[in-house]
Amino acid sequence: KPASSAPELLPAVEVDCDDIELPSVSVAAQEGHSVNPLVASGASTPRRASPTLFIYQGLSAEPARRSVSPAILRVPSPALAARNAAAAVARGHYFVFLDSDCLIPPDYLNIVSEQLLLEELHLFGGPDAAHPSFTPVQRAISYSMTGLLTTGGIRGKKTRLGVFHPRGFNMGVQRDWFQSVGGYSTLKCGEDIELSMRLIAAGAKSALIPKAKVFHKRRTDFNAFYRQVYRFGAARIHLHLAHKGQLKPTHVFPAAFLLFHLALIPALFLPKVLLFMLLMSGTYSILLLLHASIQERSLFVGLLSVRAAYTQLMGYGSGFLHNAWVVYVRNRPEGLDL
Repeated sequence: KPASSAPELLPAVEVDCDDIELPSVSVAAQEGHSVNPLVASGASTPRRASPTLFIYQGLSAEPARRSVSPAILRVPSPALAARNAAAAVARGHYFVFLDSDCLIPPDYLNIVSEQLLLEELHLFGGPDAAHPSFTPVQRAISYSMTGLLTTGGIRGKKTRLGVFHPRGFNMGVQRDWFQSVGGYSTLKCGEDIELSMRLIAAGAKSALIPKAKVFHKRRTDFNAFYRQVYRFGAARIHLHLAHKGQLKPTHVFPAAFLLFHLALIPALFLPKVLLFMLLMSGTYSILLLLHASIQERSLFVGLLSVRAAYTQLMGYGSGFLHNAWVVYVRNRPEGLDL
């Protein structure tokens, strides 16, 4: 909400600081970084801002310490419960959700605040990118998760791509709208997209703020990355069951990609068909290599990006097909327990 005086980093008006909610410290702790990536990265907040609440999954329950700024509330519960608990005590007009494996640029809140003064949004998000300090594997995974050739650019690479559904690693929600839909559901995976779907279905105005980017570390090795995207693929079936009409071709592509490569086995007995399929797969791999190498300015990262892309598509497709089998063939509407 605008105030009368102008802070140093907001030359026109001042905006109350939003409540920042971080669900987990596990990734940051394992990598030896600060528990609070927002503070660690030096993010600045508008002056005379309301207290910021950082909430994350802790090892033991502790009361919120209101004498310090920002306040810390430890909640010995999963990320969803932690975020809902944060929303219950936060006082900001907007809630901003950020993953604990994200590095936040210093001007993040000011970029968001300036945009919200220009346009009232009920729901918003920003893109993610690879920080220069990331390892080659992290850069490759980041490319795969954000690339046009792998995800179709649905994770914040375009200003408009149908209706924008913010994701929980970089997501803001107006307090009243968050409360009106009951906050996060009990869905264990894909809960951020599900919340966005409910908000948009209820009439919330959603938009991407292109400059409000975060540096998303994601997984640090391909095995962990496979397990993560496997859950994402399986969760897409849950989302389809909860929100009919939200299944897009980009969501089905990984499953088709997996089936195509599995079809290479019977194609061994059909040499011409096999040659054509290998040509298609090879062309796609070369395009990935060239695009990733140019974008990341590294042939090594480009090579890793090809592996990351195949890991992502195979993993997501496997989870998608497995859960589809459980739900539609084995007739278990609850699907896989993620």
